Amino acid sequence: MASISPYGKRFISYLRRGQIRRLISSGNRLDGRPLDQYRDITIRTNVTNTADGSAEVLLGRTRVVAGVKIGLGNPFPDAPDEGVLVVNAEVLPHASPYSEVGPPDETAIELARVVDRGLRHSGFIDFKRLAIDQSKVYVVWLDLYVLNDDGNLVDASNLAAVAALRSTMLPTVVKDEAGAYKLDKNNRTAMPSDLSKAPISVSLGKIDTRIIVDPILEEELSLDSRITITISQDNIVSIQKTIGYFSEQELEQAIELSYKSKEFLKQILLKYLV
Repeated sequence: MASISPYGKRFISYLRRGQIRRLISSGNRLDGRPLDQYRDITIRTNVTNTADGSAEVLLGRTRVVAGVKIGLGNPFPDAPDEGVLVVNAEVLPHASPYSEVGPPDETAIELARVVDRGLRHSGFIDFKRLAIDQSKVYVVWLDLYVLNDDGNLVDASNLAAVAALRSTMLPTVVKDEAGAYKLDKNNRTAMPSDLSKAPISVSLGKIDTRIIVDPILEEELSLDSRITITISQDNIVSIQKTIGYFSEQELEQAIELSYKSKEFLKQILLKYLV
C-alpha cells in the first residue's frame, strides 16, 4: 500500500513556486485556465467486473478509481435502522512522487473522511432502505484508489464515489435452511440513490487574495490556504479546511465560487450517469 506524504514532505522549488504565485496573483494559471475553471472531466462506470459497482474519473491528469463491495453486518448502535457505509482511500506507489509505501497516513485518511462526510450527510444514498431487520443490514464498502495525483484528489474521488455508488447493484438477501442471511448475487437490485441529492465537492485554494478552483498539484504546493465545500442540492453539507485561513469576505467568495462550480460538476454527473 501507499499513501500521500503529509504536506510538510511535499515541496516545490522556490523559483517555481514564485512563478505560480505571480501568475495567479495576476489572474493567470500555468495551464491557461481562468481561476474559476475546472479541468476536463471524464467519468466511466462499471470499469471492473469483480466489484458490485465501480467508476473511474479523470480530472485533467488526476485519475481515481472507486470500487464498491457489498456485504452483510450489524448496524451501528446509534442507527439501528440504517445500512453501514465504510470509505477507505489508498494512493498507489506510482501515483505521485510524494507517495510512500506503507499504511495510509493522515492525509489519505482525511481524503476518505471528506468523501464519507459528503455522502453521509447529503441524502444521496437512502441508508434506511439498506436495513434488513434490527440485527442485520447491508454494509457498503467503498474503496478509492488514486492512480495518478496531479492535484485535487478530493473532487476527483468524490465524483468517482458518487458514480460508483450510482452504478452499484445490490445482491438480494435470502435466508438459508438454517435461517441465516446470505447474499444471492444472481439476483440484484439498484442501489437506492437519488442523483438530485448527490454531494458535489468543490476544492478551492487561495494565493494572496486570489481564490482558484481545482488546483493542480504544483498549485496545491504553492497555496496559502485550501478549503473543500460539499454541496447537496442547495445546501452545504460539509466544509473542510486543510491549510491556512480565510477571512470572512474570502469565505463568502469561496462559497459563491463553490455554488457556481457545483452547477458545472452536476451537469458532468448528469451527462455520464443518466
